[in-house]
Amino acid sequence: MSEKTILVWFRNDLRIHDNEILLEAVRKADRVLPVYCFDPYYFQRTGSGTPKTGSFRARFLLEAVADLRKNLQGYGAELIIRTGHPAEILLQLAEEYQVNEVYHHREVAYEETGISEEVEAALWKLKLNLKHFIGHTMYHKEDLPFPIKDIPDSFAVFKKKVERDSNVRPCVPTPESIITPEITDAGELPTLKQLGLDEPVDDERATNHFQGGETAALVQLHKYFSQSEQVVKPKNQRNGNSGNSSKLSPWLAVGCISPRQVYWEIVKHHQDNSAQSAGMLKLELLWRDYFRFMFKKHGQKFIKAKTAEEETQALATNELEFNKWANGETGVPFIDACMHELNATGYICSQCRQIVATYLVHDLHADWTRGAAYFEEKLIDYSPASNWGNWAFIAGVNDAKESKYTIAAMQPKDMASDFVTTWQHSPHDEAGDLMHA
Repeated sequence: MSEKTILVWFRNDLRIHDNEILLEAVRKADRVLPVYCFDPYYFQRTGSGTPKTGSFRARFLLEAVADLRKNLQGYGAELIIRTGHPAEILLQLAEEYQVNEVYHHREVAYEETGISEEVEAALWKLKLNLKHFIGHTMYHKEDLPFPIKDIPDSFAVFKKKVERDSNVRPCVPTPESIITPEITDAGELPTLKQLGLDEPVDDERATNHFQGGETAALVQLHKYFSQSEQVVKPKNQRNGNSGNSSKLSPWLAVGCISPRQVYWEIVKHHQDNSAQSAGMLKLELLWRDYFRFMFKKHGQKFIKAKTAEEETQALATNELEFNKWANGETGVPFIDACMHELNATGYICSQCRQIVATYLVHDLHADWTRGAAYFEEKLIDYSPASNWGNWAFIAGVNDAKESKYTIAAMQPKDMASDFVTTWQHSPHDEAGDLMHA
Protein backbone atom coordinates (compact mmCIF):
# COMPACT_ATOMS: atom_id res chain seq x y z
CA MET A 1 0.00 0.00 0.00
CA SER A 2 1.35 3.40 -0.96
CA GLU A 3 1.93 5.99 1.72
CA LYS A 4 -0.64 8.73 2.22
CA THR A 5 0.46 12.34 1.96
CA ILE A 6 -1.66 15.28 3.11
CA LEU A 7 -0.75 18.82 2.12
CA VAL A 8 -1.43 21.36 4.90
CA TRP A 9 -2.07 24.76 3.35
CA PHE A 10 -1.24 27.38 5.98
CA ARG A 11 -2.99 30.72 5.64
CA ASN A 12 -4.08 32.64 8.75
CA ASP A 13 -3.20 29.78 11.10
CA LEU A 14 0.57 30.18 11.44
CA ARG A 15 1.02 28.04 14.53
CA ILE A 16 1.67 24.50 15.71
CA HIS A 17 -0.29 24.59 18.99
CA ASP A 18 -4.09 24.21 18.83
CA ASN A 19 -3.98 23.69 15.08
CA GLU A 20 -6.56 21.09 14.14
CA ILE A 21 -5.57 20.73 10.48
CA LEU A 22 -1.96 19.99 11.41
CA LEU A 23 -2.89 17.48 14.11
CA GLU A 24 -5.48 15.78 11.89
CA ALA A 25 -2.99 15.52 9.02
CA VAL A 26 -0.38 13.96 11.31
CA ARG A 27 -2.93 11.43 12.53
CA LYS A 28 -4.40 10.56 9.13
CA ALA A 29 -1.32 10.57 6.87
CA ASP A 30 2.09 8.94 6.67
CA ARG A 31 3.59 12.19 5.40
CA VAL A 32 2.56 15.80 5.93
CA LEU A 33 3.51 18.54 3.47
CA PRO A 34 3.26 22.02 5.09
CA VAL A 35 2.98 24.85 2.56
CA TYR A 36 2.66 28.63 2.71
CA CYS A 37 1.99 30.79 -0.37
CA PHE A 38 2.71 34.50 -0.60
CA ASP A 39 -0.13 35.44 -2.92
CA PRO A 40 0.72 38.50 -5.09
CA TYR A 41 -2.96 39.46 -4.92
CA TYR A 42 -2.48 40.72 -1.37
CA PHE A 43 0.54 42.85 -2.30
CA GLN A 44 -0.87 44.52 -5.39
CA ARG A 45 -1.43 48.25 -5.68
CA THR A 46 -4.97 49.51 -5.21
CA GLY A 47 -6.75 51.99 -7.44
CA SER A 48 -5.31 54.84 -5.38
CA GLY A 49 -1.79 53.52 -5.93
CA THR A 50 -1.26 52.38 -2.35
CA PRO A 51 -0.33 48.79 -1.49
CA LYS A 52 -3.11 46.49 -0.32
CA THR A 53 -0.77 45.28 2.41
CA GLY A 54 1.47 47.91 4.00
CA SER A 55 5.09 47.41 4.98
CA PHE A 56 4.50 47.03 8.73
CA ARG A 57 1.93 44.27 8.25
CA ALA A 58 4.03 42.58 5.55
CA ARG A 59 7.09 42.57 7.81
CA PHE A 60 5.05 41.06 10.64
CA LEU A 61 3.75 38.36 8.26
CA LEU A 62 7.25 37.52 7.02
CA GLU A 63 8.41 37.16 10.62
CA ALA A 64 5.44 34.92 11.41
CA VAL A 65 6.08 32.61 8.45
CA ALA A 66 9.80 32.44 9.27
CA ASP A 67 8.94 31.49 12.85
CA LEU A 68 6.51 28.81 11.66
CA ARG A 69 9.25 27.29 9.52
CA LYS A 70 11.68 27.30 12.44
CA ASN A 71 9.13 25.70 14.77
CA LEU A 72 8.22 23.03 12.22
CA GLN A 73 11.90 22.21 11.85
CA GLY A 74 11.96 21.66 15.60
CA TYR A 75 9.41 18.88 15.06
CA GLY A 76 11.47 17.31 12.29
CA ALA A 77 9.43 18.89 9.50
CA GLU A 78 9.92 21.61 6.88
CA LEU A 79 7.75 24.38 5.48
CA ILE A 80 7.58 24.85 1.72
CA ILE A 81 7.42 28.57 0.89
CA ARG A 82 6.34 29.80 -2.51
CA THR A 83 5.33 33.13 -4.04
CA GLY A 84 2.50 32.97 -6.55
CA HIS A 85 -1.15 32.12 -7.03
CA PRO A 86 -2.16 29.36 -4.55
CA ALA A 87 -4.29 27.51 -7.15
CA GLU A 88 -1.25 27.10 -9.40
CA ILE A 89 1.28 26.41 -6.66
CA LEU A 90 -0.77 23.88 -4.71
CA LEU A 91 -1.70 22.02 -7.89
CA GLN A 92 1.96 21.78 -8.88
CA LEU A 93 3.06 20.63 -5.42
CA ALA A 94 0.21 18.12 -5.21
CA GLU A 95 1.44 16.51 -8.41
CA GLU A 96 5.11 16.66 -7.46
CA TYR A 97 4.65 15.07 -4.03
CA GLN A 98 1.77 12.75 -4.97
CA VAL A 99 -0.55 14.36 -2.45
CA ASN A 100 -3.75 12.51 -1.54
CA GLU A 101 -5.66 15.37 0.08
CA VAL A 102 -5.29 19.06 0.99
CA TYR A 103 -6.33 20.56 4.34
CA HIS A 104 -6.98 24.19 5.13
CA HIS A 105 -8.94 26.44 7.48
CA ARG A 106 -12.06 27.95 5.99
CA GLU A 107 -12.24 31.74 5.76
CA VAL A 108 -15.37 33.92 5.65
CA ALA A 109 -14.55 37.14 3.74
CA TYR A 110 -15.22 37.06 0.02
CA GLU A 111 -11.63 37.56 -1.20
CA GLU A 112 -10.35 34.69 0.93
CA THR A 113 -13.25 32.36 0.12
CA GLY A 114 -12.84 33.19 -3.57
CA ILE A 115 -9.22 32.06 -3.48
CA SER A 116 -10.27 28.85 -1.70
CA GLU A 117 -12.80 28.15 -4.44
CA GLU A 118 -10.13 28.61 -7.11
CA VAL A 119 -7.85 26.19 -5.28
CA GLU A 120 -10.67 23.70 -4.87
CA ALA A 121 -11.46 23.84 -8.60
CA ALA A 122 -7.80 23.41 -9.53
CA LEU A 123 -7.32 20.43 -7.22
CA TRP A 124 -10.42 18.77 -8.57
CA LYS A 125 -8.64 18.46 -11.92
CA LEU A 126 -6.48 15.87 -10.13
CA LYS A 127 -9.54 14.45 -8.35
CA LEU A 128 -8.13 15.78 -5.07
CA ASN A 129 -10.29 17.00 -2.21
CA LEU A 130 -9.79 20.32 -0.43
CA LYS A 131 -10.97 19.60 3.10
CA HIS A 132 -12.25 22.61 5.03
CA PHE A 133 -11.74 23.03 8.77
CA ILE A 134 -13.13 25.65 11.14
CA GLY A 135 -10.53 27.08 13.48
CA HIS A 136 -10.57 30.88 13.59
CA THR A 137 -13.19 31.47 16.27
CA MET A 138 -13.43 31.02 20.03
CA TYR A 139 -16.77 29.21 19.75
CA HIS A 140 -16.98 26.46 17.15
CA LYS A 141 -19.74 26.95 14.58
CA GLU A 142 -21.19 23.52 15.34
CA ASP A 143 -21.55 24.41 19.04
CA LEU A 144 -23.65 27.54 18.57
CA PRO A 145 -27.24 27.34 19.88
CA PHE A 146 -28.55 28.19 16.41
CA PRO A 147 -27.67 27.46 12.79
CA ILE A 148 -25.69 30.12 10.94
CA LYS A 149 -28.77 31.32 9.04
CA ASP A 150 -30.56 32.03 12.34
CA ILE A 151 -27.75 33.80 14.20
CA PRO A 152 -29.16 36.96 15.84
CA ASP A 153 -28.03 40.12 14.08
CA SER A 154 -27.99 41.95 17.40
CA PHE A 155 -24.69 41.45 19.19
CA ALA A 156 -26.41 41.74 22.58
CA VAL A 157 -28.80 38.88 21.76
CA PHE A 158 -26.00 36.84 20.18
CA LYS A 159 -23.83 37.30 23.29
CA LYS A 160 -26.61 36.37 25.72
CA LYS A 161 -27.58 33.17 23.94
CA VAL A 162 -24.05 31.99 23.17
CA GLU A 163 -22.73 32.54 26.68
CA ARG A 164 -25.77 30.82 28.15
CA ASP A 165 -26.02 27.81 25.83
CA SER A 166 -22.55 27.19 24.34
CA ASN A 167 -19.16 26.10 25.60
CA VAL A 168 -15.68 26.75 24.25
CA ARG A 169 -13.96 23.56 23.14
CA PRO A 170 -10.61 22.60 24.66
CA CYS A 171 -7.48 23.21 22.63
CA VAL A 172 -6.42 20.28 20.47
CA PRO A 173 -3.17 18.48 21.37
CA THR A 174 0.13 19.40 19.77
CA PRO A 175 1.72 16.74 17.52
CA GLU A 176 4.72 14.96 19.02
CA SER A 177 6.46 14.86 15.67
CA ILE A 178 5.71 15.77 12.06
CA ILE A 179 7.04 13.65 9.21
CA THR A 180 7.40 15.33 5.83
CA PRO A 181 8.38 13.84 2.47
CA GLU A 182 11.91 14.44 1.25
CA ILE A 183 11.77 18.06 0.14
CA THR A 184 14.30 19.11 -2.47
CA ASP A 185 13.38 22.78 -2.69
CA ALA A 186 11.76 24.29 0.40
CA GLY A 187 11.96 27.79 -1.06
CA GLU A 188 13.21 31.05 0.38
CA LEU A 189 11.25 33.65 2.28
CA PRO A 190 10.66 36.62 -0.05
CA THR A 191 12.01 40.02 0.91
CA LEU A 192 9.85 43.09 1.32
CA LYS A 193 11.45 44.46 -1.82
CA GLN A 194 10.45 41.34 -3.75
CA LEU A 195 6.89 41.90 -2.52
CA GLY A 196 7.04 45.46 -3.87
CA LEU A 197 7.39 47.18 -0.49
CA ASP A 198 9.94 49.31 1.29
CA GLU A 199 11.39 48.46 4.69
CA PRO A 200 9.27 50.18 7.38
CA VAL A 201 10.97 52.77 9.55
CA ASP A 202 10.34 52.20 13.24
CA ASP A 203 9.41 55.34 15.14
CA GLU A 204 11.36 56.02 18.32
CA ARG A 205 8.17 57.13 20.09
CA ALA A 206 6.52 53.74 19.71
CA THR A 207 5.91 51.86 22.96
CA ASN A 208 4.39 48.78 21.31
CA HIS A 209 6.75 46.44 19.50
CA PHE A 210 5.33 43.44 17.66
CA GLN A 211 7.44 40.52 16.47
CA GLY A 212 5.62 38.13 14.17
CA GLY A 213 5.37 34.44 15.00
CA GLU A 214 3.93 31.89 17.41
CA THR A 215 6.99 32.15 19.65
CA ALA A 216 6.45 35.86 20.26
CA ALA A 217 2.69 35.34 20.58
CA LEU A 218 3.11 32.87 23.43
CA VAL A 219 5.55 35.25 25.13
CA GLN A 220 3.00 38.07 24.90
CA LEU A 221 0.23 35.79 26.17
CA HIS A 222 2.32 34.85 29.21
CA LYS A 223 3.38 38.46 29.76
CA TYR A 224 -0.17 39.73 29.76
CA PHE A 225 -1.45 37.21 32.27
CA SER A 226 1.63 37.37 34.49
CA GLN A 227 1.15 41.06 35.15
CA SER A 228 0.52 41.38 38.85
CA GLU A 229 -1.74 44.41 38.58
CA GLN A 230 -4.71 44.53 36.21
CA VAL A 231 -6.31 47.85 35.40
CA VAL A 232 -9.99 47.78 36.32
CA LYS A 233 -12.21 49.31 33.69
CA PRO A 234 -15.65 50.86 34.04
CA LYS A 235 -18.54 48.53 33.40
CA ASN A 236 -20.02 48.49 29.91
CA GLN A 237 -16.89 50.07 28.43
CA ARG A 238 -16.17 47.93 25.43
CA ASN A 239 -12.68 49.12 24.68
CA GLY A 240 -9.91 50.33 26.89
CA ASN A 241 -6.89 52.42 26.19
CA SER A 242 -3.71 50.87 24.97
CA GLY A 243 -2.31 50.70 28.48
CA ASN A 244 -4.24 47.64 29.67
CA SER A 245 -4.90 46.03 26.29
CA SER A 246 -3.68 42.48 25.79
CA LYS A 247 -2.17 43.58 22.45
CA LEU A 248 -2.68 40.03 21.14
CA SER A 249 -4.62 41.11 18.05
CA PRO A 250 -1.68 41.06 15.57
CA TRP A 251 -0.95 37.43 16.40
CA LEU A 252 -4.63 36.48 16.40
CA ALA A 253 -5.04 38.06 12.96
CA VAL A 254 -2.60 35.67 11.27
CA GLY A 255 -3.26 32.78 13.61
CA CYS A 256 0.03 32.67 15.51
CA ILE A 257 -2.22 32.02 18.47
CA SER A 258 -5.83 30.84 18.57
CA PRO A 259 -8.80 32.50 20.30
CA ARG A 260 -9.28 29.28 22.26
CA GLN A 261 -5.76 29.48 23.65
CA VAL A 262 -6.48 32.98 24.90
CA TYR A 263 -9.84 31.95 26.33
CA TRP A 264 -8.43 29.05 28.33
CA GLU A 265 -5.63 31.25 29.66
CA ILE A 266 -8.33 33.63 30.90
CA VAL A 267 -10.07 30.72 32.63
CA LYS A 268 -6.79 29.48 34.06
CA HIS A 269 -5.85 32.81 35.60
CA HIS A 270 -9.32 34.08 36.48
CA GLN A 271 -11.43 31.06 37.30
CA ASP A 272 -13.85 33.16 39.31
CA ASN A 273 -14.05 35.73 36.51
CA SER A 274 -13.51 38.41 39.16
CA ALA A 275 -11.04 40.46 37.17
CA GLN A 276 -12.75 43.11 35.06
CA SER A 277 -9.98 42.86 32.46
CA ALA A 278 -10.61 39.14 32.02
CA GLY A 279 -14.26 39.78 31.26
CA MET A 280 -13.38 42.50 28.79
CA LEU A 281 -10.89 40.27 26.97
CA LYS A 282 -13.55 37.58 26.64
CA LEU A 283 -15.92 40.22 25.30
CA GLU A 284 -13.40 41.27 22.65
CA LEU A 285 -12.97 37.65 21.57
CA LEU A 286 -16.74 37.31 21.36
CA TRP A 287 -17.01 40.44 19.19
CA ARG A 288 -14.37 38.89 16.95
CA ASP A 289 -16.45 35.70 16.68
CA TYR A 290 -19.59 37.72 16.00
CA PHE A 291 -18.11 39.54 13.02
CA ARG A 292 -16.90 36.29 11.47
CA PHE A 293 -20.29 34.64 11.94
CA MET A 294 -22.05 37.69 10.49
CA PHE A 295 -19.89 37.41 7.37
CA LYS A 296 -20.68 33.71 7.24
CA LYS A 297 -24.41 34.43 7.51
CA HIS A 298 -24.75 37.51 5.28
CA GLY A 299 -21.66 37.55 3.11
CA GLN A 300 -20.98 40.93 1.51
CA LYS A 301 -24.48 42.11 2.45
CA PHE A 302 -23.25 42.58 6.00
CA ILE A 303 -21.13 45.55 4.92
CA LYS A 304 -23.34 46.80 2.09
CA ALA A 305 -25.27 50.05 2.33
CA LYS A 306 -29.00 49.45 2.26
CA THR A 307 -29.90 51.53 -0.79
CA ALA A 308 -28.20 53.37 -3.60
CA GLU A 309 -29.74 56.59 -2.26
CA GLU A 310 -28.05 56.11 1.08
CA GLU A 311 -24.78 55.39 -0.63
CA THR A 312 -24.97 58.67 -2.51
CA GLN A 313 -25.64 60.49 0.76
CA ALA A 314 -22.17 59.48 1.90
CA LEU A 315 -20.71 61.94 -0.54
CA ALA A 316 -17.20 61.32 -1.72
CA THR A 317 -15.05 63.37 0.59
CA ASN A 318 -12.93 66.06 -0.92
CA GLU A 319 -9.62 64.37 -1.65
CA LEU A 320 -7.80 67.03 0.32
CA GLU A 321 -9.97 66.38 3.40
CA PHE A 322 -9.46 62.63 3.20
CA ASN A 323 -5.71 63.07 2.88
CA LYS A 324 -5.71 65.41 5.88
CA TRP A 325 -7.45 62.67 7.87
CA ALA A 326 -5.09 59.97 6.63
CA ASN A 327 -1.98 62.07 7.30
CA GLY A 328 -3.13 63.36 10.69
CA GLU A 329 -3.61 66.97 9.56
CA THR A 330 -7.28 67.56 10.45
CA GLY A 331 -6.52 70.10 13.17
CA VAL A 332 -8.27 67.96 15.79
CA PRO A 333 -5.44 67.02 18.17
CA PHE A 334 -6.63 63.59 19.26
CA ILE A 335 -7.62 62.52 15.74
CA ASP A 336 -4.29 63.64 14.33
CA ALA A 337 -2.31 61.98 17.12
CA CYS A 338 -4.10 58.67 16.50
CA MET A 339 -3.40 58.81 12.77
CA HIS A 340 0.24 59.73 13.32
CA GLU A 341 0.65 56.68 15.55
CA LEU A 342 -1.12 54.44 13.03
CA ASN A 343 1.07 55.62 10.17
CA ALA A 344 4.26 55.39 12.21
CA THR A 345 3.68 51.98 13.80
CA GLY A 346 0.85 50.10 12.09
CA TYR A 347 -1.06 49.89 15.36
CA ILE A 348 -3.48 51.95 17.46
CA CYS A 349 -5.79 50.86 20.27
CA SER A 350 -9.38 49.99 19.47
CA GLN A 351 -10.68 53.14 21.15
CA CYS A 352 -8.59 55.30 18.83
CA ARG A 353 -9.83 53.30 15.84
CA GLN A 354 -13.44 54.00 16.72
CA ILE A 355 -12.77 57.68 17.26
CA VAL A 356 -10.96 58.31 13.97
CA ALA A 357 -13.49 56.19 12.06
CA THR A 358 -16.38 58.08 13.60
CA TYR A 359 -14.76 61.38 12.67
CA LEU A 360 -14.21 60.33 9.05
CA VAL A 361 -17.72 58.98 8.61
CA HIS A 362 -19.86 61.36 10.64
CA ASP A 363 -17.86 64.60 10.69
CA LEU A 364 -16.29 64.50 7.25
CA HIS A 365 -19.21 62.51 5.73
CA ALA A 366 -16.76 60.31 3.86
CA ASP A 367 -17.36 56.99 2.17
CA TRP A 368 -16.59 54.63 5.05
CA THR A 369 -15.11 52.02 2.70
CA ARG A 370 -12.18 54.36 1.97
CA GLY A 371 -11.36 54.43 5.67
CA ALA A 372 -11.69 50.66 5.93
CA ALA A 373 -9.36 50.21 2.96
CA TYR A 374 -6.84 52.59 4.55
CA PHE A 375 -6.90 50.53 7.76
CA GLU A 376 -6.48 47.38 5.68
CA GLU A 377 -3.22 48.74 4.33
CA LYS A 378 -1.87 50.14 7.59
CA LEU A 379 -2.92 47.85 10.45
CA ILE A 380 -0.59 44.99 11.31
CA ASP A 381 -3.53 43.24 12.97
CA TYR A 382 -5.84 43.62 9.98
CA SER A 383 -8.50 40.93 9.83
CA PRO A 384 -11.17 41.25 7.11
CA ALA A 385 -14.25 40.45 9.19
CA SER A 386 -13.29 42.58 12.19
CA ASN A 387 -12.02 45.55 10.18
CA TRP A 388 -14.84 45.79 7.65
CA GLY A 389 -17.44 44.75 10.20
CA ASN A 390 -16.40 47.46 12.66
CA TRP A 391 -16.34 50.15 9.98
CA ALA A 392 -19.77 49.09 8.72
CA PHE A 393 -21.09 49.27 12.26
CA ILE A 394 -19.77 52.78 12.76
CA ALA A 395 -21.22 53.78 9.39
CA GLY A 396 -24.55 52.30 10.47
CA VAL A 397 -25.06 50.27 7.29
CA ASN A 398 -26.22 47.15 9.10
CA ASP A 399 -28.78 48.56 11.54
CA ALA A 400 -26.57 48.08 14.59
CA LYS A 401 -27.72 50.94 16.81
CA GLU A 402 -25.56 49.72 19.67
CA SER A 403 -22.46 50.33 17.58
CA LYS A 404 -22.89 54.00 16.74
CA TYR A 405 -20.22 55.77 18.75
CA THR A 406 -19.61 59.45 19.37
CA ILE A 407 -16.28 61.11 19.87
CA ALA A 408 -17.49 62.75 23.06
CA ALA A 409 -18.33 59.39 24.57
CA MET A 410 -15.26 57.60 23.36
CA GLN A 411 -12.40 60.02 23.93
CA PRO A 412 -10.34 58.78 26.91
CA LYS A 413 -9.79 62.08 28.68
CA ASP A 414 -7.49 60.57 31.31
CA MET A 415 -4.95 59.57 28.66
CA ALA A 416 -5.62 62.15 25.95
CA SER A 417 -3.12 64.77 27.06
CA ASP A 418 -0.06 62.52 27.21
CA PHE A 419 -1.13 60.65 24.08
CA VAL A 420 -1.51 63.81 22.01
CA THR A 421 1.77 65.18 23.31
CA THR A 422 3.54 62.00 22.18
CA TRP A 423 1.98 61.66 18.74
CA GLN A 424 0.99 65.19 17.74
CA HIS A 425 3.89 65.51 15.29
CA SER A 426 4.15 63.50 12.12
CA PRO A 427 7.37 61.46 12.09
CA HIS A 428 7.95 62.72 8.56
CA ASP A 429 7.33 66.40 9.35
CA GLU A 430 10.41 68.25 10.55
CA ALA A 431 8.64 71.59 10.52
CA GLY A 432 6.93 70.77 13.78
CA ASP A 433 3.34 70.95 14.95
CA LEU A 434 0.70 69.86 12.47
CA MET A 435 -2.15 70.80 14.82
CA HIS A 436 -4.40 73.61 13.63
CA ALA A 437 -6.78 75.54 15.85
